[in-house]
Amino acid sequence: MDKVVSLTAPTRGLLCVIVAMIASGCLLKPEFTRPTVLDESSYRDGAIAGSVANIQWWDLFGDEALKKLVSTALHENRDLKIAMARVEEARAILGVVRPDQFPRLDVSGGASRTGVSDSILGGVPGLSPRNEFSLLGRLSFEVDVWGRYASATEAQRAQLVASEEFYKAVTLSLVAEVATAYLQLLDFDRQTIIAERTLKGRRANTKLIDERFKQGYTAKIDLNQAQIQEQDAAAALVAIRRGTRLTENALSVLLGHVPHTILRSDPDTDPLALTSIPAGVPADLLARRPDVRAAEEQARAAVMQVGVARSTQFPSISLLGIIGLNSRESTELFTADGKTWSVGGNLLGPLVDLGKSWSRTEAAEAVAEQALKQYEQVVLQAVREVEDSMVSVRTFHDEHQIRQVQVTAARSADMLSRRRYNDGVTSYLEVLSTQESLFTSELARSNTQQRYLSAIVQLYKALGGGWELPAEISAKSNS
Repeated sequence: MDKVVSLTAPTRGLLCVIVAMIASGCLLKPEFTRPTVLDESSYRDGAIAGSVANIQWWDLFGDEALKKLVSTALHENRDLKIAMARVEEARAILGVVRPDQFPRLDVSGGASRTGVSDSILGGVPGLSPRNEFSLLGRLSFEVDVWGRYASATEAQRAQLVASEEFYKAVTLSLVAEVATAYLQLLDFDRQTIIAERTLKGRRANTKLIDERFKQGYTAKIDLNQAQIQEQDAAAALVAIRRGTRLTENALSVLLGHVPHTILRSDPDTDPLALTSIPAGVPADLLARRPDVRAAEEQARAAVMQVGVARSTQFPSISLLGIIGLNSRESTELFTADGKTWSVGGNLLGPLVDLGKSWSRTEAAEAVAEQALKQYEQVVLQAVREVEDSMVSVRTFHDEHQIRQVQVTAARSADMLSRRRYNDGVTSYLEVLSTQESLFTSELARSNTQQRYLSAIVQLYKALGGGWELPAEISAKSNS
């Protein structure tokens, strides 16, 4: 007849409490709420429906040479590879933290032979030496009553998501840096053409003035002024070529290569394929900017660590079960007599720790407050970067139009002054002044064009759009 085991009321109550605690596992687990920083208001410069962030970088850039450079950088850049390794590290750490929420099963085995002196055994012969063989399975589980391990798991999951967002932020920054360096190279190419043309003209002027000086038609000071202007153009050309090489070196490193010559399009090519620059509204940045999302996840992780710290103020409850085989003879290990088992539990908590656990919680709360304020600061900085970029785009566009008019006027003045000098109406000083104005205005126009296009790239970056999610980055862990 089978023996029926009945549980007493206290036992049943205790089991119910344990089951309830296991099921909840989050009595002290905090809740994270995203701080409110932005509303639906528009930018100061206004907002156009949609956003340039909706444009992928391969559609934003109309220059095929630039597209190839960006593609190379996304495959070879070392900072991007480091960021990817950090994602893998965070994913692996999550794999270390998460299992603490669940029971752990270990296995152990051992064999020993022990000899004890007869004096210790009280002079009883035949009891030494002896053998012992064991094969045990150990099941241990700390009941997550206070949500320590649940909080730790969510904190690490947030760190994983933050590392993924950081990878995207590095990707976006890399695309913008490559594009900006490329635009700078095109500017240097334009300046090189301007400087070489100016140097060629000034050399011709110096030669002409030298011949007129030798014939006594002009003063030596005119020759000296012509020589000064010629060397000024030559020095400017050297500086421009230096800037070109340094920019090529910097761009080469972004591409993950040693410094080398960068292939690029004609300097007058328009590398950006844009007809309008919509910006959306500031609140869009919360979803678009990867650095904002990373800051939010880091704040979430810090808040979850508060739950971990709070749990140390309360006792932990652990359950332990052992089942296995134990025998003095190896031949009897797998017999019925070799079976052994044990079930138990323990409770361990602070009684007098002089406020250590409370201080730990206060420290965690302070760290969480820092992370929340850091998130707010990142959001504000993101809005500022968009505002700055929008102002830069608008004002550099206007400045470039002004520079166009200035260059046209400078060319006309240069032509007229030459004619007036050849006709003997004015001094060579006027010719020098108009030539310098033309050279300066042409360089300024080229530089303003580069800064206008770079401002568009920076706006694209500030709005947080246009990166492609590589296959290496998996979806956010839902486990």
